Amino acid sequence: MFKLSALCLASLVALHAPAAFAQDAARPASEQALASRIDAAIAPYYKADGPGATVIVTQDGKTVLRKAYGMADVAKGKAMTPDTALRLGSITKQFTAVAILMLADEGKLALDDDITRFLPDYPTRGKRITIEHLLTHTSGIVSFTSRAGFESNARKDMSVSGMIDTFKNDPLDFDPGTRFSYNNSGYFLLGAVIEKISGQSYATFIEERIFKPLDMRHTAYEGHERTPGARAAGHTKGWFGVTASKPLSMSQPYAAGALVSTVDDLARWDAAITAGKLLKPATWQKAHTSTVLADGKPTNYGYGWQIGKLRGVPLVAHDGGINGFSTSALRLPQQKVYVAVLSNSDAPTVQPDMVASQAAAITIGNPFPDFKAVKIDNALLDAYAGTYRIDANATRSFKRDDGKLVMQRTNRDPVILTPYANDGFFMPASLTTFVFARNDKGEVSHVVVDSQGSEMINQRVGAP
Repeated sequence: MFKLSALCLASLVALHAPAAFAQDAARPASEQALASRIDAAIAPYYKADGPGATVIVTQDGKTVLRKAYGMADVAKGKAMTPDTALRLGSITKQFTAVAILMLADEGKLALDDDITRFLPDYPTRGKRITIEHLLTHTSGIVSFTSRAGFESNARKDMSVSGMIDTFKNDPLDFDPGTRFSYNNSGYFLLGAVIEKISGQSYATFIEERIFKPLDMRHTAYEGHERTPGARAAGHTKGWFGVTASKPLSMSQPYAAGALVSTVDDLARWDAAITAGKLLKPATWQKAHTSTVLADGKPTNYGYGWQIGKLRGVPLVAHDGGINGFSTSALRLPQQKVYVAVLSNSDAPTVQPDMVASQAAAITIGNPFPDFKAVKIDNALLDAYAGTYRIDANATRSFKRDDGKLVMQRTNRDPVILTPYANDGFFMPASLTTFVFARNDKGEVSHVVVDSQGSEMINQRVGAP
């Protein structure tokens, strides 16, 4: 699925929409050409009569592209518009993290506080679980969305305490701080901490402390919207094509994924971050810095943001997936580029992070290659077959099957790769490539995995 600065809140000046949101018929030809290139890359992913997406691209505070594709509601034949509101899914975590960091900047909590300071009845199994562990997905607490029975009970309205009761007695998956494991329970607990400290509901706190000061009029905890506007229906892939998504009580994703917003409001959010609003400068820097585990290894996750690179330049981002919707938002801080892609299908043909990455790469003048399929000998496919180590807990295996190279990662479905060179393959409907390398003896020794511009090396550890 799913500052406060030295000034007090009352003195914050509402952040208005970036000037670039205004329509400018006299845009320079170079800007129009850039928008056309991005649009040409994105448009083919969305059918006019299928689920769609809203997309915004900004650079240095100016809107490069703001456009909608496909349908907001397939059954009703309602077209998507750029100002349509959609579920954010886990992009919600950015706002929850900032709410916690605001309270930290005010001295109302410390990130190294044990969660039992605010949730005294939470069983920590004799371990010290901190607020920072929750923020960084390193707590070891079981994620409630992975528990048996979650989907069958997803439409049931739950209280905050009632939802916590569903997972609090499960054993920890690992000692806090020793591993990274994406965790919706952690952010649910952060919502409860916000309520405990502020005396307000989570929905009210983020509305009054974040959305209103930043003039994010169409952003809200779903069910608590302040301003009427167009809303997209959620879709999924059924046996006979596109169908309405499964019901979900938004009391369950809560602070981990229950927000709705528009791309315009998300651009306002990015403008606030760029301007250093809401948090102290050092706090913003920490939020966008990778956490380090107890063994010194980075997690590539800060406080509500994934940390990485795109086409060789620093990237902060987050994706979201929730019933009926898939989303992605990224920032290239050095290039001052922001992209948000909100789609109303939880089974899109192309994932929003791929769309966002392509748009950002085009914007900075370093687009992804357009790979073309080629044929290679079966002997080469056999040479690449084997097991390759990703990390201590996961591997990926390659094997030849009917003249094709099939890749399967631990606990994931197999994927057929397409060759674009004798040693290079790409994953269809993605920007991920695999390039095999050999050692001095001519033996295949490792594979270089490039995932949207961020490289990792997987060493070969076993034969097929």
